[in-house]
Amino acid sequence: MAVNVLIKTYAMFVFLISRLIFSLGKSKPWITTNIVPPTISPDKYNENGYNLRTDLEALKMASSDYGNMVTEIPTAVLDPSSINDIASLIKSSNNHSVPFHIAARGQGHSIRGQAMARNGVVVNMTAMKSQRNGTGIVVAGNRASGYNYADVGGEQLWIDVLHATLEHGLSPVSWTDYLYLTVGGTLSNAGISGTTFRYGPQISNVYELDVITGKGDFVTCSAHKNSELFHAVLGGLGQFGIIVRARIALEPAPKRVKWVRMLYTDFSEFARDQERLIKINDRKDKNALDYLEGSLLMNQGPPDNWRSSFFPPSDHPRIISKVTQNKIVYCLEIAKFYDDGSIHTVDEVLKVLTKGLRYEPGFMFEKDVSYVDFLDRVRGGELKLQSQGLWEVPHPWLNLFIPKTRVEEFNNGVLRDIVLKRNITTGPVLLYPMNRNKWDDKMSAVIPDEDVFYTVGFLHSGGFDDWESFDEQNKEILQFCEDAGIEVKQYLAYHKTQEEWTKHFGPKWTTFNQRKLMFDPKKILSPGQKIFTRQ
Repeated sequence: MAVNVLIKTYAMFVFLISRLIFSLGKSKPWITTNIVPPTISPDKYNENGYNLRTDLEALKMASSDYGNMVTEIPTAVLDPSSINDIASLIKSSNNHSVPFHIAARGQGHSIRGQAMARNGVVVNMTAMKSQRNGTGIVVAGNRASGYNYADVGGEQLWIDVLHATLEHGLSPVSWTDYLYLTVGGTLSNAGISGTTFRYGPQISNVYELDVITGKGDFVTCSAHKNSELFHAVLGGLGQFGIIVRARIALEPAPKRVKWVRMLYTDFSEFARDQERLIKINDRKDKNALDYLEGSLLMNQGPPDNWRSSFFPPSDHPRIISKVTQNKIVYCLEIAKFYDDGSIHTVDEVLKVLTKGLRYEPGFMFEKDVSYVDFLDRVRGGELKLQSQGLWEVPHPWLNLFIPKTRVEEFNNGVLRDIVLKRNITTGPVLLYPMNRNKWDDKMSAVIPDEDVFYTVGFLHSGGFDDWESFDEQNKEILQFCEDAGIEVKQYLAYHKTQEEWTKHFGPKWTTFNQRKLMFDPKKILSPGQKIFTRQ
């Protein structure tokens, strides 16, 4: 009793001090409710060798994320020294008369508090990196058979996976645009980028997982062993277990990249060319592209953005003139990877692939860069924004999957109407297609029910005083889709009610709910997603 009162008093003190610090610094809004009496005792856990923290630094880290729009204060943060610490914490919650919530946090790259646990415990997965003793990324396999893989801790960053595998002449094939994310984090969502049309999302390139379930059980699973858990966890938004190891598929790594961008003023031709190019998508076809993304250029200054500097400065004036004249210019971005064996044929392959494309004459631009520089192209922009104090700001992002048959309507009603009228877009806007047959429908991730669908990403950055205007635009976009009957699916989804989540999952909801009861029956994990927990 005395310990709980002491902890409650301490937590309230931390809460008040934190509010004061953030208010004085005006660093972010504070959205929360009052602290309730905690149901766990950090003193008890730490006596048993755990590092369960309640200090201001730990709570501050676990109360915010990349979105910088939501703040939820946990009671404590676990810095695990081993996988057993995570399992023990989850089992302890299950044994409480009132279980406490637990959320795994990697890089905190969620947008609306999905990796938070108000009044619960946040597991700081990155603390595991120092405990692995060099075993966080192990490359193995058989070159002759082609079965090559990396056993990777869920807390490891994709950039580190890249460098570790390249030492063996190997590499994963499916990537996100930004590599400073944890393996467990991206696999809990899907993991998409311009490589997805050919190689599938990252969740389609996993051989095996080690998972700590919502019951605290350690389970090794794959498509053939404990397959129900395997398919549940991949794209499962952290609802069924915490990924502590993933066996990632590897292939021989290329060395360099032919990187091309082409500009369009006609959306129909832009979409038609993208769809034509992604039809060639056999993983083994040497004549297929390795990467394809589309984006928008609008009247917002130089044509380059923080994601990458690409266009020659000398061409900026005529590109800006084209944007000013057309209001929106569509950019098709493609890449072909090559190595010493294909260096003499890569140009001819690109020539054949781009023949007949209907981009604006004179508006094709090409670069030749290293494989690493291409994959890590966002890092330079991030560091620049950090140096200017513009990285840790609100990010009211909206990511959607759109059926191919409705993308023209989306362009007219959203891009050329809502977005242009509001004229508040700051940050990249991405728009590119994917192939449904590269996704495994048994997994939890949800996509439109069409053979080809588009992803659109409004990657906004706002100020702490004006980010709500971007949020209002997001709501208007979603309302337009609702009124028009466009059955979009949110990626990195944010819904407030279980009814909205039920609609989001559609036919998969029954299976998703059954899996929750199977692997996390007390609904302990990932409360920040607000699928089964109202906070």
